[in-house]
Amino acid sequence: MALPSDHLNPATQRERFAWCMYDFANSGYTTVILTAIFNAYFVGVIAAEHGSGNATLLWSITMAAANVLVLLSAPVVGAIADCSGAKKRFLTVTTVGCVSFTALLYFAGPGDIALAVILVILATFMFASGENLIAAFLPEISTPETMGRLSGYGWALGYFGGLLTLALCLIYVTHAEQQGMEAAHYVPVTNLIVAVLFAVAALPTLLWLRERVDVAASFDSQHLIRAGFGRLGDTLRQARLHIDLFRFLLSLTVYYAGIYIVIVLAAVYAQEVMGFKTQDTIVLIMVVNVTAAIGAFLFGHLQDRIGSSRCIAITLLIWIAAIVCAYWATDEGLFWVAANLIGTALGGAQSAGRALVGQFTPAGRQGEFFGLWGLATKLSAIIGPLTYGGMVYLFEGDHRIALLSTLAFFIIGLMLLATVNEQRGREMAKIVY
Repeated sequence: MALPSDHLNPATQRERFAWCMYDFANSGYTTVILTAIFNAYFVGVIAAEHGSGNATLLWSITMAAANVLVLLSAPVVGAIADCSGAKKRFLTVTTVGCVSFTALLYFAGPGDIALAVILVILATFMFASGENLIAAFLPEISTPETMGRLSGYGWALGYFGGLLTLALCLIYVTHAEQQGMEAAHYVPVTNLIVAVLFAVAALPTLLWLRERVDVAASFDSQHLIRAGFGRLGDTLRQARLHIDLFRFLLSLTVYYAGIYIVIVLAAVYAQEVMGFKTQDTIVLIMVVNVTAAIGAFLFGHLQDRIGSSRCIAITLLIWIAAIVCAYWATDEGLFWVAANLIGTALGGAQSAGRALVGQFTPAGRQGEFFGLWGLATKLSAIIGPLTYGGMVYLFEGDHRIALLSTLAFFIIGLMLLATVNEQRGREMAKIVY
């Protein structure tokens, strides 16, 4: 069992920096593998022989399969991490796993569908599990009054991490294309760039971030699993005490479905509808990362003043405007407007959502509650891309019609958000049980 330790000692600036650095480290995976390069490479090269509609659906199913694994495991893994005092140990395992499987994507070429699917599922599972675990440290190293700001700093630094990764990939891709290489030769190298940067940038987190409880000297796996399920059961039985948390998680599940459509299919849309080349897409995502970093920073400060739920509502209105612009865009000008609106809203929505869950979380149950957050976001990652991929398939490759589903997710999510009482949720987090 976990034993009380120095949880009352305040976190140092170095420790907070180390926590933010994990966002910097893992953002390259999201940006390059899921958003900008590898997803379009999978549709346009690895599975190209099956046609755009079928390949898009296959990528969507791959994302869904990875997130089903996270959905099933996240709350229990978080509860076990809380019981054992081993969040950092779990985080180390998921980091090494994501780095390793990402590097192995180097070997996935044209026609290697099974290999690519298996490696992406494993890497995404490790990435998403690590994302939940690092988020669980947030309430331990900040106060409710500064949580939004620190979360915003992390997201902002994360977007710069994604920007650096993309910049290195762009330099290499430009050089490779000048040498006359095809995508099948230079895209695999970008996977190695992501893996190396992730491994190096995560070192401050793994070295400096502290547990606030002592790690048990030995692990009784059966006992920890029972304890993990037991704590999760307690939380679900006490759901009435955390009604605003569960209302928010429902809202988040819906609007995050729209966000995940954009994250994993934006490059595909740019390639298939707007005619973007690999270099064009990289530049687009680099600019979006800058606006997203600005959005995360600004909304991080704003939410500590006006509240996280109000900030999320503002970002959802921006999302709605962005999707309308993207739907009507027939030239690059309006599409670039939509992309920068998306960047601003993306940074703000993700930062404020993580902070709000932290504010609704009782002391000592961070891993468990952020596991529930992970469950909600990964359910979104299943629903959103599958909805989009299914519509592309049904409408014979028409990405514009499929984009309308994204708009619906944001509108419904905004309506559900209106039922959340942020102040009441913060008060309920103070109850000990």
